[in-house]
Amino acid sequence: MSAKLKNTIAILVIFIAIVLIGGLFDFVYLRGKINEKQQKVRDLKLYQLDTDALKKQLDFLQKRVAELDSILANRKYVIPYNLSQANFFDFVNQVSFSFSPNSFINIEFNETQPANNFTTYNYTLTGIAEYNDFYRLVYAIEESKQLKKVSNVELSNNVKVDEDGTPRYLVAFKFNAKVYFSGDDRFYVKNSIENRLTPNPAYDFFYPLIRNELPPNLDKLLDVQSAKLLALIPDGAFLSDAGGNTYLLWEGDQVYLGYLTNINYQKNEVSFVLNKGGIIEKISLQLEKVKKESK
Repeated sequence: MSAKLKNTIAILVIFIAIVLIGGLFDFVYLRGKINEKQQKVRDLKLYQLDTDALKKQLDFLQKRVAELDSILANRKYVIPYNLSQANFFDFVNQVSFSFSPNSFINIEFNETQPANNFTTYNYTLTGIAEYNDFYRLVYAIEESKQLKKVSNVELSNNVKVDEDGTPRYLVAFKFNAKVYFSGDDRFYVKNSIENRLTPNPAYDFFYPLIRNELPPNLDKLLDVQSAKLLALIPDGAFLSDAGGNTYLLWEGDQVYLGYLTNINYQKNEVSFVLNKGGIIEKISLQLEKVKKESK
């Protein structure tokens, strides 16, 4: 076979190979790509809406979202979304900002615990506080708009005496608090209004009925135990204490541990009611000359 014929056959084979490869590329590979793009175009045309239709759909969805937010906002409690651990510390600081200087609170974070569809941060709160401050703290946690719960409460009484001798009857406490939150924002309302967190004053169950500690006489009131009735005037009475200090008092005036309750001009005497650590005592004083005459 001549060289010319060999070259011609080689060129023919190469040409046929190029034609076959080009045909496969055009009719197999590119055809698949073209069909895929055409399908996407058909899908886009299927859901194609004009601007007015899209605007109406947006308005409808916005109203629906507002309705759902309104329903959630009217609920007493809501579940916050992706809450941070520091949020509860800030909450307690805000609630306790106006507490008495005798009240203090320690907060300890314990753990994060899953609870059904939600998650909880668990804290332990300990401290000493005046009873109404403690009551306000528990009330605020339980009534907060963002769901929180108190459990395992331990209480005991505590007496603190100030430098001037004034006794303070406090409550030592320890309890757990659970703060609920969710990773799903369907329970959350962005602009919710906080519930009322200030309760009405409550009776102090830890205040002792009988007390050993008596408050000091800081206001220098008349001490009836060592007082003498010097004279009676219309609507008033002159008295003196053991230190020689004189006082002019009327009915209803305050004395140390009590009040002047009655001025009896017929018997020339005055009556007091004193509260000696929970023990109520009535004391009457007569003019010195009346005492001598009676003797």
